[in-house]
Amino acid sequence: MTTHEKHQIVVLGAGYAGLAAAQRLARRLYQDEVAITLVAASPEFVERPRLHQAATGQSIRAMALADLVAGLALTLRIARVRSVDADAHRLVFDDGAVLPYDTLVLAAGSRIAADTVPGAAAHTVRLDDRGAAAGAARRLGELASSSGRVVVCGGGLTGLEIASEVADRWPALDVRMVSGSEPGGWLSAAARTHLVAALDALGVVRTVGRVAQVEPDALVLADGERVEFDLCFWAGGFAPSPLVAASGVAVDAAGRARVDTTMRSTSHPDVWVVGDAAAVAGPWGDSLAMGCRTGAFTAAPAAESVVAALTGGRPRSVRFRYWHECLSLGRRSGLVQLLRADGTPKEQILTGRTAIVYKNVVLDSARLLFRHPSPWVARRRHLRAPEAVASSAERIAS
Repeated sequence: MTTHEKHQIVVLGAGYAGLAAAQRLARRLYQDEVAITLVAASPEFVERPRLHQAATGQSIRAMALADLVAGLALTLRIARVRSVDADAHRLVFDDGAVLPYDTLVLAAGSRIAADTVPGAAAHTVRLDDRGAAAGAARRLGELASSSGRVVVCGGGLTGLEIASEVADRWPALDVRMVSGSEPGGWLSAAARTHLVAALDALGVVRTVGRVAQVEPDALVLADGERVEFDLCFWAGGFAPSPLVAASGVAVDAAGRARVDTTMRSTSHPDVWVVGDAAAVAGPWGDSLAMGCRTGAFTAAPAAESVVAALTGGRPRSVRFRYWHECLSLGRRSGLVQLLRADGTPKEQILTGRTAIVYKNVVLDSARLLFRHPSPWVARRRHLRAPEAVASSAERIAS
């Protein structure tokens, strides 16, 4: 590295994992030695666990990314990325602009997978961002006056929360869940009992069956049954951003980047991957479940591993255990399933308003940490030798 060029660190993605990683890097490294750029598609932090509330017209207090990084030595760039080239060390934006990097923290996240069933992408709503939630809220408001039919595809946490929220907010609507297995089937017996009672009380009808095709106004199930709708939410699980596999880094069968225990790519040593984009193996299996409850815990180890690589320190391995699953069932009730370290359910649960308060405390704690990241971290100097961490300018020149 020359005295005129800084080491360029790019963090792609400003979700729970990407934002936390960027904040930590900015507090651990000196700005006269590194330049950190945080790239985000939206100027606001997206709280995905609250999008089902926004979809029913509730006001969710927005958090501007500019406020969350104010005072930190990093540049926030709001732009959509067309491609990542891990071999050429660069990002290409939708407008054709190119951003080179020396070190990349890939936090591209995940999306609701809708490309495995014909018609799902074209005819359903996926709550991936605030824009989709706002559009759904407008449509639900229109349907409420005519007792419209709302179908939610998927029996996981996302599907359960959407169906419950819609039924609670708009009791005149006909709300139905369609899923390949019984909704919440992985929960403990006590939790399943409570869930069934809550869904029945909200009037949410459940249909178990595999969706073979989605038409503009109906689902076609594998047995030929048609389930008509006026609005359909798709909550059929998550898939990593396609940017990950297309970048050239080694990925698993699901398209998540293969990383070691320090979140470093197994194929590209100048790339670290965090959050849903990464497949990190451990006592939990080949990869962590996707979601903010797991992804955020990969940010600190990855950031510390980057710092170690640049300063000659010791990298930090990710440590994680499962604690709970927090599920809101409308605004008046909820369910918290306590988990063993490996993610299997205990019989202990929290229900009702206690569960709602519990979940809000968890989500609000993340808000608090992002607004007030820990100041008790020491900066490190002395970047390693130029041949080990060459700057982007030198790499391009060579």
